[in-house]
Amino acid sequence: MKAKLFADRHFPIGEVDRRLFGSFLEHLGRAVYGGIYEPEHPTADEMGFRRDVLEMVKKLGVPVVRYPGGNFVSGYCWEDGTGPKEQRPRRMELAWSAVETNQVGIDEFQQWAKLAGADVMMAVNLGTRGVEEAKNLLEYCNFPGGTRYSEQRRANGFPEPFGIKYWCLGNEMDGPWQIGHKTAQEYARLAAETGRVMKMMDPSVELVACGSSNSGMPTFVDWEETVLNETYDIVDYISLHSYYGNPEGDSRKFLACSRDMDKFITTVAAVCDVVKQRKRSDKTMMLSFDEWNVWFHSAEQDKKLEKWTVAPPQLEDVYSFEDALVVGCLLITLLRHADRVKMACLAQLVNVIAPIMTENGGRCWAQTIFYPFMDASRYGRGVSLHTAVECETYDAGQYGKTPYLEAIALADEESRSVTVFAVNRSLEEEMELSVSVTGFGALRMLGHTVLHCDDLKAVNTADSPDTVQPRELPVGDTVVLPPQSWNVLRFAY
Repeated sequence: MKAKLFADRHFPIGEVDRRLFGSFLEHLGRAVYGGIYEPEHPTADEMGFRRDVLEMVKKLGVPVVRYPGGNFVSGYCWEDGTGPKEQRPRRMELAWSAVETNQVGIDEFQQWAKLAGADVMMAVNLGTRGVEEAKNLLEYCNFPGGTRYSEQRRANGFPEPFGIKYWCLGNEMDGPWQIGHKTAQEYARLAAETGRVMKMMDPSVELVACGSSNSGMPTFVDWEETVLNETYDIVDYISLHSYYGNPEGDSRKFLACSRDMDKFITTVAAVCDVVKQRKRSDKTMMLSFDEWNVWFHSAEQDKKLEKWTVAPPQLEDVYSFEDALVVGCLLITLLRHADRVKMACLAQLVNVIAPIMTENGGRCWAQTIFYPFMDASRYGRGVSLHTAVECETYDAGQYGKTPYLEAIALADEESRSVTVFAVNRSLEEEMELSVSVTGFGALRMLGHTVLHCDDLKAVNTADSPDTVQPRELPVGDTVVLPPQSWNVLRFAY
């Protein structure tokens, strides 16, 4: 099979924001306890954080991590996670039917984020709480001193403000599963007033309003329009959440699901622009795709878990090579919308639908999806270019006619390099790819990294952590993408 790729320096989409490669840690399952935090682990530091996990997080280069939820935040009292640990309450955690020990809270998490080189994207509880509690949390985190909550932070051992810039105004508030679920108008008014107060306190903060929980919600589009009518002048982003699965076992359709993400982004951006024109505003609303991933493997096992235990093994999807290809396609889709999607969070980071897995007291390893995310984070720099492809297509059911080649080209002035991310969706045929990226003079190929496995269902485990891993292909006159493969092509100019 042959394919052609075309891009040009003079047809940019937009600057790629580093925050596009963010992630997410919720107080859910073993994401925090047994994930990033395990005081009894052989690698634990003096604060109880696992050094082995931290090193893997650093390899991903995650610039921002959303915290502490997720559904968890809609019933959370942030005060529980501050001050002396021996005085912190244990609570019933209603979102995931577990017991929360509160041994990790914002005090500890902001320390871990600094170690990881990441900013915190903090969510406030607009389910069971509201303006007052969000105001107090912001004061605790960001005000220098001399007030009740800033002095409480200082008394807890943190004389300097945390300086948290990014804040989510609740989570998935249109979802009937959400604690404190609200109608669009109820949420819109609460988010507007909460955001208004937060910006009175700290005008530098950037706020994310809740969009629909997913594009399949019956209120989708109407919800976004109602929320933005109230919050457009206050917030900086509206959120998008989407997860993809292959419960039918149809790999060809599954590899095309990124087309749904593309449609979702385009639709939300269009709603934002309608409200912009209605308000005669000069401001363009940006998007925060702050939950996305493949998620379906653990659905049955999660139904069998015992309720009201501490850090049960929830949502521990074991990812296949096929899932890694889908994650690659989703990353390319996010890059294709770099002009509007300025933040995104792979949900989640450790153990819970995550690229990194751990054993309590034992090993940690990279799941298959670790590698395309690491590649995109490492090389997804500079400007995303409008990228056209010529190739054969196939019928992907609800996703329509789908090209076998999914690709995006990016140009980075700082390193004088062009990077092409490409997925060959064909399960049988290799693809001879002609790359024509113009406007940079002659391009010299630097390398070709490929993630490929003959078995779509192959997984990495603690005993076999390297079953699926990238390898370098020799650079020659012809670029060939193996069947069912994720590829990183790097060029110098």
